[in-house]
Amino acid sequence: MGKQTKYIFVTGGVLSGVGKGITAASIGAVLQAKGATVSIQKCDPYLNVDAGLLNPAEHGECFVTKDGAETDLDLGHYERFLDIEVTQKSATLAGRLLSNLIADERAGKFGGKTIQLVPHLTGAIQDAIQVASEGSDVHIVEIGGTVGDYEGLSFVEAIREFGRRVGRENALYIHVVYVPYIGTSKEFKSKPAQNALNDLRGFGIVPDVVIVRTDEPAPESIAHKIAMFGGVPDDAVLMMPNVDSVFKIPQKVAESTLAPILEKFTANHNKPDLSKWIDLVERQLAPKERTVRIGLVAKYLDNEDTYISVLEALKAAAWREGVKLETVWINAEAAGETDFASVDGLLVPGGFGKRGVEGKIAAARYALDRNVPYLGICLGLQVAVIAAARKAGLEDANSTEFNADTSQDVVYIMEGQQGKESTGGTLRLGDYPAHLEADSLAHKLYGQQDIVERHRHRYEVNQHFREAFERGGLQISGSSPDGKLVEYVEAPQNKFFIATQAHPEFRGRPTRPHPLFEGLIRAAQRD
Repeated sequence: MGKQTKYIFVTGGVLSGVGKGITAASIGAVLQAKGATVSIQKCDPYLNVDAGLLNPAEHGECFVTKDGAETDLDLGHYERFLDIEVTQKSATLAGRLLSNLIADERAGKFGGKTIQLVPHLTGAIQDAIQVASEGSDVHIVEIGGTVGDYEGLSFVEAIREFGRRVGRENALYIHVVYVPYIGTSKEFKSKPAQNALNDLRGFGIVPDVVIVRTDEPAPESIAHKIAMFGGVPDDAVLMMPNVDSVFKIPQKVAESTLAPILEKFTANHNKPDLSKWIDLVERQLAPKERTVRIGLVAKYLDNEDTYISVLEALKAAAWREGVKLETVWINAEAAGETDFASVDGLLVPGGFGKRGVEGKIAAARYALDRNVPYLGICLGLQVAVIAAARKAGLEDANSTEFNADTSQDVVYIMEGQQGKESTGGTLRLGDYPAHLEADSLAHKLYGQQDIVERHRHRYEVNQHFREAFERGGLQISGSSPDGKLVEYVEAPQNKFFIATQAHPEFRGRPTRPHPLFEGLIRAAQRD
């Protein structure tokens, strides 16, 4: 029999967005630094089958795994912190589990039994956790939402039962709660956190550790009160105020009272090597002499989480280059030359739908004409091709996504995808290889000709118009291995103008910046 995997469950109380994902990833980073093999999983109680159709303005970006799962942005935190590539096993949504259960029931696989949330859905959740944990020393499971939400009850019950399945000594329960500060009375209020702990206990789970999130450092009396009313030892309450860098959190965890608890739980007594996190924080917080302004031409401006992987990739590149990054949000629906002229470089990220697309085409055209550093991602490549084709005289050049009747469809629907434009699960998703042209900018940036990047799109460049957009200043510098699909375009006459059909931001790491983003930051440093 193989070594028993240890399971850490991270739940949240009081409100959502309290930092469970960063907490879970940071604990994983500390365990990795001690030499453990760590896997990680997000269980979301939404009734969606995947995150592909969730509103990005509300939920933040849709993160894509290497095997093509459309998932919650927390998986991006996991990959960046743990420097691993997760798979669809790490994303478990209630909608998918219920869909599978109903399909099995319809196929007669339950032999006439009554199908219920307990034990059938709870059992399916536990099976998904067990499968996702295979091959790891420690498996971390984050439960989305807030304990007490109606839709999350099956998940809380499932992880309670899971402790019985694997043995309580192999399951560690961590509850993350928020303690607000009331400005008028100048005091921290722990009552919501106490209530959140009561909720969890009411569902049969007494947490082993409580992590208390606050905006500012709170007095020790708050920790003592939460320990007393929460039924946990004083040293099992960890105060976690906001810090000036989330990359300090692994260090904070390693130096806290959580460290001996993790050590005892995992029986791993190695000293963690956190040098890469210490170096990263030093680079991030070091004084910078030079500022680089990057204009992000986007349409979802009310929630930065919509572009979180792009922002993190830009930041990592700026830290590596030793410059201060200033991200300038340019509204694609109202963008003009004054906006474009105010920045050192332009980045057009991915997106779907017609809204704001002319502003993105204008940004690509401005960068092409004025030799402004430009990085296009997914839609950012498509608008660059449209801009170049129009520059070459094809006035009607467009994508059939934005104008179905265009006579010059320089971007068109993928073969076999007609009629599925507004549905989920019909895109080119996950890892795909590309071959880069020798001595192209793409080749120089990557340092190799054969590369792999993640994708999430449905429309492709129409190579029938290749001669036109080449006249407009663009060249194809990377294609699918069979040459049928355009993966990279660039403007050889410009100092830095490159666009990819892929989403390179998903493979960027804080300690290992992505070469395309590094290239943009380097080119945008004005002499």
